[in-house]
Amino acid sequence: MRRRSISTATALAVLFGSAALSAGVAGTASAASAARVTTPGGLAVDGAVKRVFVGDAAKDTVVAADYSGAVLGSVGGVTGVSDLVVSDDGSTVYAAAPQIHEIWAIDATTLDVKARYTVSTNYGPRHVAFSAGKVWFSYGDQWDGDIGSVDPAVDPATGADPVAMAQFPTEGTSVGVWGQALLDTDPTQPGVLAVGETGLSSDSMAVLDVSGAKPAVVAWHNGDYSLNNGIGDIDVVPGGKQVLVNGRDRDAYANGTFKAAGSYPGGQFADIASNGLVAQASGTKILTYQPNATLPLHTYDQGSTSRPADLAWAPDDSRVFALVGTGSESDGYTLKVLTDPGLNSPALTVKAPATATRGKSLTVTGRLTASVPLPAGVKLQATRTDLESPSGKALPDVTVKSDGTYSFSDTPPAGGTVTYKVRYAGDVTHSAVSATGKVSVSRASTSLSLNNNGKVYSYGADVKFTAHLGTTYKNRTVEIWANPYGGDKPNKLLKSGTVDSHGNISATVDMTRDTDVTAVFKGDARYKPKTVKSTGFAKVKNSSVMSKYYKKAKIGTTTYYWFHKNTAPVITTTMSYYSGRKERLDLQVYYQGKWYATDGSSEYFKLASNGKCAVNLGAPGQSGIKARVRASYINGSSGDTVNTTTYGSWKYLYFSS
Repeated sequence: MRRRSISTATALAVLFGSAALSAGVAGTASAASAARVTTPGGLAVDGAVKRVFVGDAAKDTVVAADYSGAVLGSVGGVTGVSDLVVSDDGSTVYAAAPQIHEIWAIDATTLDVKARYTVSTNYGPRHVAFSAGKVWFSYGDQWDGDIGSVDPAVDPATGADPVAMAQFPTEGTSVGVWGQALLDTDPTQPGVLAVGETGLSSDSMAVLDVSGAKPAVVAWHNGDYSLNNGIGDIDVVPGGKQVLVNGRDRDAYANGTFKAAGSYPGGQFADIASNGLVAQASGTKILTYQPNATLPLHTYDQGSTSRPADLAWAPDDSRVFALVGTGSESDGYTLKVLTDPGLNSPALTVKAPATATRGKSLTVTGRLTASVPLPAGVKLQATRTDLESPSGKALPDVTVKSDGTYSFSDTPPAGGTVTYKVRYAGDVTHSAVSATGKVSVSRASTSLSLNNNGKVYSYGADVKFTAHLGTTYKNRTVEIWANPYGGDKPNKLLKSGTVDSHGNISATVDMTRDTDVTAVFKGDARYKPKTVKSTGFAKVKNSSVMSKYYKKAKIGTTTYYWFHKNTAPVITTTMSYYSGRKERLDLQVYYQGKWYATDGSSEYFKLASNGKCAVNLGAPGQSGIKARVRASYINGSSGDTVNTTTYGSWKYLYFSS
C-alpha cells in the first residue's frame, strides 16, 4: 500500500476495375530439396547408384543425396572441397581438397574414404575431371598453372606413384596454362579433356587427348579475346568437335585451332547432357536448349532473388540438378531437382474480368504458346473453384485456336472470389502447364446488428450482447468476439453458433474493462460477409475509507467525519488495479456557502499492485474548516485507458478545536 501526503498549505490554498491477368510458367522444380550447402564446392551425379554429390567448401563436407534431393549421408574433413567428379563406372566420387593439397576417393555407395592422394603443390588441386580411367586435376598459381592426373589402378604399395604432375603438353601452346584451369570431359568421347584458363582474363583454352601415356594437344587457342572474353565455364559438346564456353559460345576445333560456331542467348555457365541438350544458367533462370537452338526448350524460373551456382545433368538425361541460392550469400544454397528438361515448356495465360455479377455469364480468354509447335486442336481443361465448389468443378474442355488463343463462357452460381484454373496436360514434346484467373463476383448484402453500443456498466457487471442476423442463403452462423481494452488480453471468441429462429444469438461479457464486442458473419455463396462492433464501457471498482477521525456526525443533512484541527486525516482508496494505474484525489474547501477548488486542488497518486493507496491530507491547524475529498479514476490521465472515467463519492471532513 502506497502512502502519500498533500501539504497543509496546499490544502488550504485550494479553498480503407480492370481485367485480372494471370500467367503460368511450366517447369518449376519438382520439390524443395532437403540438401543444402553454405558455400558450393562441386556438384556431381552418379547414375550407377542414382546419387547426387554436393561439396560444401565452408563446412569441409561432401553431401550425398538421392535423386529427389533428400540427404542420405555425408563425408567430413574434406578441407575446402572445391570440385567433385564421378568415375566412369560410378563406383567412386573424387573430391579436390585444395587447402590440404589432396584428392579424396570416396566410395559412392558406402561413403567410406577409399584413398587420399597427395598433390605436390602449394596451390590446389582446384578442378577435377575423369577420363581414360584417370582423375585429371588442375593446380598452380596464376602465373604457373598446370594439370596432373591420379591413376587409381596404380598401387602405391608397389612403389609406383599414382599421382603424375606437370601433364599439360607445352609444345605448340605458347606459355601453357595460366592459373588453375577449368576441366571438362564427355563420357561419349573417351579421352577428350577440355581445358579453360582462369589465370588470365583472355580466352585461352585447349582440347587434349588424354587416352595415351601422355596428354597430347588436339587444339589450342592462345588468349587474344577473338573468341571469348574470359572463361568462367567450359563444357565438351557431345557428338561433335566443339566446346561450349560460359554456357553461351560454341567454339569448334579442327586442325589444331578453334573458331566460333554460334551461340545461345545469354548465359553464365552450363552443363550438357549426353543427348546434346544444354542446361544453362542465365540470370535467375535455368533454361534448357536443343543443340544449336536459339529459343529455350524449357524454362525454370527460380525467383527474382535466386542465384544459380552449379548445374549437372543426370546421366540418363531425365533431370537436371541445380544448386540455387536465394536471398543473401549467408542463406546458403539448396539442391533443386528440375524435371522434364527435355520437354518444351509452354506459356499459358488466363485473362478473366476483374468483377462480375452472380448468375450472369462472363467470358474467360487466354493464350497457349510454345517455342516447339503444339499439336493442332489442343484441348485445355478448365475448372471453377468457388464457395459452392471449394474443391473445384470441372467445366467443358476448351479448344485452342490455331493462333494459340482460346475463350470460354461460364455463369458463376456463387459470389465471392471465383478462381478459374486452366490446364494443358502436355504431350510427348511438351510439359504440362496451368494458370489461374480470379474474378470478384457480386454478392448481396445482409443486415447484422449488435446491441449495447456505448453503454456504461458497473465494474464486473455481466452484460448480454445479442447479435441479430438478417436474410442469408445457407450460412446462419455468427461469431461473437470480445476484445478487452489493454494489450495484455487478446481478442477472445465468446460464442460461435447458428442464430435462432428470430435471427438472434447472444453471449455474456464480464465487464471488468472497456470492451469491443464484435459480431461476425462470414458470408455464403450469395451474401457478403459482414462485421459489426459494439463497445461497452466498464467503470472501475472504487472505494475509499477515512481514518484518524474521532466521530461521525451530521452538519445539516450531510454526514461529516470530525477531526481535531491538529489531526491529519488519512484517506485509503481501493481501486481495481492495472499496471501503472493512478488515482486522482480531488480536495475542496467550503467557504461562504460554496465549495471551492483551484489549481493544485487535484493530485495523482500511484496505486500499489494490490490496488490500494493511502494519502495523508495534512492537519490545517485551524478549527471550523469544512472540506471534502474524493478518489477517482480518470480515463487517460490515470495512467491507462482500459476503463471509463469513474468518480468516487465525496467524503466530508470537519475540523473542530
